Amino acid sequence: MNLFGLGISRRSLAIAAALVGTVSLAIGAHAALNTKRALDSAKAVAAGQMDSAIAGRPSRLALVIGNGHYPDANSPLTQPINDARALTGALRHEGFNVDVIEDASHDDMVRAIARMKAKVRADSVVMLFFGGYGIQVGRESYMIPVDATIWKEADVRRDGVSVEAVLDAVKAFGACAKLVVLDASRRNPYERRFRAFSHGLAPITVPDNALILTSASPGAVAEDSTGADSVLVTELLNHINDKADRPRAAETIFNQTRVAIARASAGAQVPSVSSSLMEDVSFNAKAGS
Repeated sequence: MNLFGLGISRRSLAIAAALVGTVSLAIGAHAALNTKRALDSAKAVAAGQMDSAIAGRPSRLALVIGNGHYPDANSPLTQPINDARALTGALRHEGFNVDVIEDASHDDMVRAIARMKAKVRADSVVMLFFGGYGIQVGRESYMIPVDATIWKEADVRRDGVSVEAVLDAVKAFGACAKLVVLDASRRNPYERRFRAFSHGLAPITVPDNALILTSASPGAVAEDSTGADSVLVTELLNHINDKADRPRAAETIFNQTRVAIARASAGAQVPSVSSSLMEDVSFNAKAGS
């Protein structure tokens, strides 16, 4: 058929083809938009379901600090950093959101504590681990940053971080349970500078619903072992990583750690456990803790 004989020009055909193409593109774009909207809606539903699931679980927060390189010490402490790394892996396996810092300055520790407080909810289980030097002054225990400049007891209050102050702050922000592990009952490297000195850590005031494990009894010093990890963290991890098919109470694990170290050392090192827990805090994530 002679289309040109019917009065249809090439230009008319081109315009018609263009219109058909435009309509097709419009239809395709509309379909793509609908598909994208459907996918976005599905993602939103999935995200909402995940948020609901997360919101339904108690939050688990941990601040892990390993300090080893103190300029004023005779030699670096190798165990605290190894302990911090090993404990971080175990706690993450247990569902803890872990903030770990090594060779922390005073500002590093203050910022990390602020980050932890910002995450605390009413149902939060909060765990603090500190490995390094701890000093008691005025019957209060202080965690010592690596940049501390200490010549007298007042410098400890200025440059150190009070364990009790951290616990009080976490409590004020509403955490339901507090777990503390302090591997800091070492001989004070600054003691010759003090007029008077006392060994180890002071008895720590236990706030409501808290559990505290220290590497030695109040006022006692625990000598470092020759292993890569400290005796305290080694035994603690042995009990946390127990292959039991049931959740295991943190208080039970802390007490078993204390007994194991006391027996292995023939009483030379006896860790201290203090508890005011009013509810169960369990480990063993595989068992659904």
